[in-house]
Amino acid sequence: MKKGVYLLTSLMIVGSLLLSACSDSKDASPTSSTTTQAEGSTKEKSTEAVAGESGLSEPYQAADMSKLPAVAKQRTDTIIVGLTDPSGAFTPYFTQSGYDGNVNSLLFSSLVTVDEKGLPIPDLAEKWDVSDDQLTYTYHLRKDLKFSDGSPLTADDVAFTWTLLFDKAYDGDSMVPTLAVKGAQAYKEGKAQSIEGIKIIDPLTISVTLEKPNATALTMLGDKVLSKAYYGKDYKFGQLDYIKKLHGAPVGNGPYKLEKFIPGQEVRFVANENYYKGKPKTEHFIYKTSEGDTWQYLETGEVDYASFSATTENIDKLKSMGFINIIPYTPSTYGYIQLNLEHEPMKDKNVRQALTYGLDRQSIYVDANQGAGAVANIPASPISWAYTEEGINPYKFDPEKAKQLLDEAGWKAGADGIREKDGKQLSIHYLGSKSKQTDIFIAVAKENFQDIGVKFEPEVFADFNSLVSKVDSGDYDWVSFSTPMLTDPSDGLVQFVDGEIKAYDNPKLKELYDKGLATTNIEERKQVYKEAFQLLNDELPIIFTSYKKTVYGYNGRIENLAVSPFVGLANSLPDWSLKPAQ
Repeated sequence: MKKGVYLLTSLMIVGSLLLSACSDSKDASPTSSTTTQAEGSTKEKSTEAVAGESGLSEPYQAADMSKLPAVAKQRTDTIIVGLTDPSGAFTPYFTQSGYDGNVNSLLFSSLVTVDEKGLPIPDLAEKWDVSDDQLTYTYHLRKDLKFSDGSPLTADDVAFTWTLLFDKAYDGDSMVPTLAVKGAQAYKEGKAQSIEGIKIIDPLTISVTLEKPNATALTMLGDKVLSKAYYGKDYKFGQLDYIKKLHGAPVGNGPYKLEKFIPGQEVRFVANENYYKGKPKTEHFIYKTSEGDTWQYLETGEVDYASFSATTENIDKLKSMGFINIIPYTPSTYGYIQLNLEHEPMKDKNVRQALTYGLDRQSIYVDANQGAGAVANIPASPISWAYTEEGINPYKFDPEKAKQLLDEAGWKAGADGIREKDGKQLSIHYLGSKSKQTDIFIAVAKENFQDIGVKFEPEVFADFNSLVSKVDSGDYDWVSFSTPMLTDPSDGLVQFVDGEIKAYDNPKLKELYDKGLATTNIEERKQVYKEAFQLLNDELPIIFTSYKKTVYGYNGRIENLAVSPFVGLANSLPDWSLKPAQ
């Protein structure tokens, strides 16, 4: 399992939508009151319409700001958002969890970001050119860009960042190394001193040439930029361990600078006076990382922002506080259960399908959330242009079908009712995070699986890093995750082709993945992804679980907060400001 995982069903992930949509990270979940996953029934629906099915279709303004708690009134230059404790690896491309990525999203900007429709828009690069053959990308940087230490940001820094990702020692989550950049392989093998396809044209202009087209190259290459003077000072080919020493003292180019990280308590930021858009309007920003009850923190004013499942109950409760603004939101993500395919029972497709039929996903992800969700069956959100239900098996809850498939797979009921094969019982060691929704999942799953003769053995973690360690050790059968926000449909397929899902290697899927990236024609790509989705829906190397409808509740004093289904709050956060308290 890659280190870029991050947990959404923790107790305090109330501000988790700041990550770049290009991230290869993922969230562990079965979804909670603070989970942020996408939901909807058809791809044609707008974000507002989908979220509105649970009772809120338009942003809601706080009705009585006089109810604002005193502690929140007293803050004049600080906004506080909850976050699960990050690991402290605050260097882009080297994060240990997605929570590190949330921190990085305030510290670093990208060359290119995306708008509310997922289309690329300028960030550090003011414009770009793409050659007619779709092989050469030329980025034009803005003038007078600076890093947080005041040093200039130039094309040389961009070249260094790209080169670093092709170093043979790089083992992070970036997808840039998957691009066929001309000369990159020779560099990686130590046969060249530089990468032939990367050309610095002048201090503000840089180009990169690919050997074959890739529909996501613009945004993939247009990610965050590292300072060569700082991060490259001790760089030697094949030796990247030195960067770990810099994780805790990042030099970025985003809206904020790291002021202090106190593990288990908070991450403090201060506005970056060198940010290219101008110093952010709010001087201080804090990620509160101490565990606690999200509702209590919001009600008492200890945090200014939280996200919740878009249930009628949650929406009514938020409205009753009086001082809370509410935004309905549907991000471009999907939830799933990762299976340990190295364990014998999970290697059998019939078993995987049986367990999917035997799990009442409708009760867990929809009914238990008062309709604020939908069952997922493919690795794409309903808001994606590639979403389809054509030829997709919905795997509706069917215990008898599950029993039939298990019988056919040779798993027969033993004396105690638990199925056995070759002297071993069919059991599932499930890893989950401590939350109300995990409790629901465990209760339903245990009953479901007992009915079909499967032993269900849950293990719950309050600490994210402990869960990650457990997964990394391989001591599990199932663990719940959800993806980060997905800009392109290929993003939802990455884990199936890059080795993240161990013991799953399907040449046909890799062929489809490459084919989908080889053209920019949307209709051609739709057909490719439909075939890929159908393949994965049949093979089930993971069990798809849910799309989630969400609402944001935030302090009515905060102005200029906006949200994108693809990058969440990242684009608007530098503009957040606090109105004077009443």
